[in-house]
Amino acid sequence: MEWFTQVLPVWLAAPDAEWARQILQRGVAALYLVAFVSTLNQFRPLLGERGLLPATELLAAGRQRGPTLFRRWCYNDSKLVAVAATGILVSALLVVGLPQTGPPWLPLALFLGLYGLYLSVVNLGQVFYGFGWEMLLLEAGFTVGLLGSNQVPPPAPVIILIAWLVFRLEFGAGMIKMRGGTEWRDLTALDYHHETQPMPNPWSRQAHLKPHWWHRCEVIGNHVAQLGVPFLLFLPQPVASIGAAVIILTQGWLVATGNFAWLNWATIVLAAGLLGDGVLHGLFPAVPADLGAAAATADPGTIPAYWTVIVVAGTAGLVVASVPALRNLFSPRQLMNASFNRWQLGNAYGAFGSVTKRRIEVIIEGTETTTEAGSESGAEGRPPDDDAAWLAYEFKGKPGDVRRRPRLVAPYHLRLDWMMWFLPLGGIRQRWFYALLARLLAADPAVLRLLDRDPFEGRRPRYLRVRTFRYRFATAAERRATGQYWMRSEGRIVIEPVDGR
Repeated sequence: MEWFTQVLPVWLAAPDAEWARQILQRGVAALYLVAFVSTLNQFRPLLGERGLLPATELLAAGRQRGPTLFRRWCYNDSKLVAVAATGILVSALLVVGLPQTGPPWLPLALFLGLYGLYLSVVNLGQVFYGFGWEMLLLEAGFTVGLLGSNQVPPPAPVIILIAWLVFRLEFGAGMIKMRGGTEWRDLTALDYHHETQPMPNPWSRQAHLKPHWWHRCEVIGNHVAQLGVPFLLFLPQPVASIGAAVIILTQGWLVATGNFAWLNWATIVLAAGLLGDGVLHGLFPAVPADLGAAAATADPGTIPAYWTVIVVAGTAGLVVASVPALRNLFSPRQLMNASFNRWQLGNAYGAFGSVTKRRIEVIIEGTETTTEAGSESGAEGRPPDDDAAWLAYEFKGKPGDVRRRPRLVAPYHLRLDWMMWFLPLGGIRQRWFYALLARLLAADPAVLRLLDRDPFEGRRPRYLRVRTFRYRFATAAERRATGQYWMRSEGRIVIEPVDGR
């Protein structure tokens, strides 16, 4: 018993990780806050009772991905609002650090609450919540809750779990690239990526216009950061901090050149949690070196026995859950962004195993014209031709208007915009897309709020059509001559005019 109450708590303590606890818990809570705000704003028009893919139909068919608070027939939009609002409130409390001043179980309980609420949402989210950063947020929230409150030292096994999570993120992404398209092996991937990524940001064009040698260096740097550096995370300080710093810098470059929701921000937060207190104080003298002194010098006998049991059990559970992900890392058929259990813990991660080389944009256009242009018959109901006043719907993040500079939206996640990028890759005839067209024809206010500009200002268009174009960034000379950020060509109609009557 003395070993359990005196020796084991000392062995579990990581006194050099108090700043890590603050960064990890508050940073992950901030990302949950963003995720729940995104859910509050977007879930109902996408997946609500009158959504493009109603969650009620999913539940009625029993096809939800896993556990959810919304049991069969129990979903309604009011309950969704309550879940999102609760998530926002709890996240905000953890960001400011109030629960961390209480007993060690309190932050854990609140993070488990966030995990359960968001898992309930994700499991109803279908394609709109099918991104790797959803499961990353779930696993990160579950893990950082085990760091406890300021009343106990940060547990060393949980810091190791964070290192293991970052390792899976980075090494998994590196391996999926090496097994993927040849562009990663011949060092040409970044010749295309900045231009063809799902949602470029204001600086993506400048990154794309860099010379070829620069892009080669980017790819080499990516391989080093993802295939070599992650192993440093398991070595003693300050080596672990050096590895974490390299990952933070490379992820910062991705933040500066793209919009990947909270994927890069989550990786930065998790890697920053691996910077030791001593290293942080050495780099930034204003950072107190003794933040964790009180917890570090606490009498081990004052650490509740139940907390030691929780830390050991939680660590063991996450280790066991991640065994399939370990196998997956070295499998020739490596899976990308895969969960091996219904709780989405111990997941496999990875992104961009291949890079799209041409950017195809789907443009939705409407018109109020009721007859074919040039017709003298006055008959209505004939689809108008290209001479009619076709006006494009503009999305908040995805390219459309060639004169509009790409926007910075991350870590916020524009779910509809992202799915529009996937359309040319997976086929235009998808259920949710036809539902979107129907709602636009009906001028549905909830769906229109997901867009940046409705060219008809709330009126119902008479016809809709869908065209695709090849988009590429304007060169410096083209930008000066035309004022455009994008050049587009090869326009073709993929869905003929649909009558909105």
